[in-house]
Amino acid sequence: MTALLSVSNLEMRFGERLIQTGINFEVEPGTIFAIMGGSGCGKSTLLKHLVGLLPPAQGTITYNGVDYWAADEAGQAELRTGFGMLFQSAALWSSMTILENVCLPLEQAGKLDEAQRETRAREVLEWVDLAKFADFFPSDLSGGMKKRAGLARAIATEPPLIFLDEPSAGLDPISSKRLDDLVLMIRERTGAAVVFVSHELPSLFAIADDGIFLDAESKSPIAHGSPRALRDTATHPTVRAFLAREEPPPPVPSATMPSAATP
Repeated sequence: MTALLSVSNLEMRFGERLIQTGINFEVEPGTIFAIMGGSGCGKSTLLKHLVGLLPPAQGTITYNGVDYWAADEAGQAELRTGFGMLFQSAALWSSMTILENVCLPLEQAGKLDEAQRETRAREVLEWVDLAKFADFFPSDLSGGMKKRAGLARAIATEPPLIFLDEPSAGLDPISSKRLDDLVLMIRERTGAAVVFVSHELPSLFAIADDGIFLDAESKSPIAHGSPRALRDTATHPTVRAFLAREEPPPPVPSATMPSAATP
């Protein structure tokens, strides 16, 4: 089976500044994949590379076997129809109602008429328990409700792949748990794969099937696997400290940096 998303030998830079190198992973249909690591390691930067906002310095990002950055503009646009995105701030249009926000990607896809778009938008708003707020504006909603509205917009076109950038950031524990449950429900209903950035341990342990851990010191991945498995079996001290919420180990000189391999 061809992986839905495949990342090979990816290197990320801002000018001469190296962010991360040697990134390799695959995301299979229907799986939930976590991008983990401490602050400043490049998690959100990696997500921006995956969704086409930043080009890699080296390496390839392929969707269903098609190299995104080798495709022309039309080809890239076609590939982008295969995924939805929830930004950390939800990024809702303030001048539009919640219903209009969710209808927007459906209108851009151009496959449904106005009545069909509204029906679909109301359906996904029902999924995220916002049907009663369809005519509200983003400024009328709480932070958790905005995230749920952004999630509804991300799934409106039924993409096979959904990207979430720090979905639980700024939410109270109850709202965060509710969002985790919604992600699992959407995966169950649609079969979509999910790639999400997070450093929230409850979310990582609750929903992620697989993941990669980025390290700010070595500027490379140092572990690959489900957060639950890494919590119990990872040998790298930074990974163990992060997932066990312990005091991090002191920086190790690059010349003696332990191997990135993890059981």
